[in-house]
Amino acid sequence: MKITPYLHTAILVSDLGRAEQFYSSVLGLEKVDRPFSYAGIWYQIGPVQLHLIVDETLNLVPTNPKKLGRNPHFALGVSNLEAAKAHLLAHNCSLQISASGRAALFTQDPDGNVIELTQV
Repeated sequence: MKITPYLHTAILVSDLGRAEQFYSSVLGLEKVDRPFSYAGIWYQIGPVQLHLIVDETLNLVPTNPKKLGRNPHFALGVSNLEAAKAHLLAHNCSLQISASGRAALFTQDPDGNVIELTQV
């Protein structure tokens, strides 16, 4: 077997409207059409997609809230980490600076999904 491209990551969200506000307005991701009728949204991020799938019973709790990077997460690159930090704080998002010393931070979406932002 040979894996070729990485296609997408799917995450669960409990409230699609609230998730859309975060991913579209706060993170500024680009929505793309999806061929399914069940509730969800797809975003295109470079060659990869992020799929939001609704689970109204979702109740995420990080196993390690003091070090968000030690929880399941996905990472996105940003060109300016300080600008990303200021943008998240202006939108009342909590964040943690990476404990590794890298130019990275961690935040969470409204459901608690952990997102890493790394300066590239």
